[in-house]
Amino acid sequence: MYELMKQKFQNTFHREAQFLFSAPGRTELSGNHTDHQLGKVLAGAVDLDTVAALALNGEPVIRVLSEGYPLCEITLDDLSVRPEETGTTAALIRGTAAGIAARDCTIPGFDAYVTSRVLAGSGLSSSAAFEVLFGTILNHLTDAGLDALQIAQLGQYAENVYFGKPCGLLDQAASSLGGVITIDFADETAPLVERLDLDLAGFGYALCIVDSGADHAGLTDEYAAIPGELKIVSAHFGKNHLREVPEDSFYAELPALRREAGDRAVLRAIHIYEENRRVTEQVAALKRGDFDRFLELVKASGRSSWMYLQNVIPAGCKEHQDLAISLALAEKLLGGRGAFRVHGGGFAGTIQAFVPLDILEDFRAGMDAVLGAGSCHVLSIRSEGGILLEEI
Repeated sequence: MYELMKQKFQNTFHREAQFLFSAPGRTELSGNHTDHQLGKVLAGAVDLDTVAALALNGEPVIRVLSEGYPLCEITLDDLSVRPEETGTTAALIRGTAAGIAARDCTIPGFDAYVTSRVLAGSGLSSSAAFEVLFGTILNHLTDAGLDALQIAQLGQYAENVYFGKPCGLLDQAASSLGGVITIDFADETAPLVERLDLDLAGFGYALCIVDSGADHAGLTDEYAAIPGELKIVSAHFGKNHLREVPEDSFYAELPALRREAGDRAVLRAIHIYEENRRVTEQVAALKRGDFDRFLELVKASGRSSWMYLQNVIPAGCKEHQDLAISLALAEKLLGGRGAFRVHGGGFAGTIQAFVPLDILEDFRAGMDAVLGAGSCHVLSIRSEGGILLEEI
């Protein structure tokens, strides 16, 4: 793949590439929607990556051709937010560049050819991989000296301020740091990160991500409603995030919260409190090698996302409930073994399953038979985050 990337760059820009960079997709192992509430998460980088071959161009311009998309070009003399770029690749590039420029770094212009094995809309966060990829590129080209967590924060800034999506830091941190990590976001400016060992094959399991076939397009309002409703709950206590609100205070104010924020917001808050506890328990289970307990908590996380967080079925959908069908099918095929849950933002995209190796092929075949060939992806954990693969 990497040699082919260099050739595609040369075919596109008519000169040889100078650098080859890679950033991985990520899988959320636990902590569904907790990051934007300063909560706890468990995540891992995966062996599907986004790759860029690039060369400096001597101009104040970044040109990016992402495979399958039109050429994207931004000028470096104006890195201010452009409302017309909301939700576009240009917004992510411009926002990442702006974050680097704000550190008094001079950004050289370059041309890049980008391709991705992180399937768009897969729940593996192709957008975060793209942000980390460009953060890693700019960090290297400018000698900005950012560490992996700072590169993740740069990507979050680009997505929040320029792209217009109010995401937390989970996706970017997992992609940038690599391996399996747990993050406590209690301190928003300095999250506590800990690396963990997770040998799935050693426990006799494979990690599967299953594409439900439902597209994330048009669901931004569904995603934004979750932090939006939780903000109403937090504001009742004069706080910005649910992590700052003691759980006993929350329950003491339930009658008033139901009136002010609505029952769905209250249920979503219950999920956040419970999910933070689950992450702590799952980390402890992995440290002591208790994979059965870990799987029990995976299933509990999935039930909570469906019952309380309510990010499985978009509001008003009756005929098309792709994610729910995928979860039901996973339960049937696993037959009480392993574990499964909604993955990532929810509402569309993918589910996650921990599948015993002895039934892996039957599970994959069963999923593909209903959802389409290639729907079930068997993944491995990647130890590296965003990296320079080669300087040519």
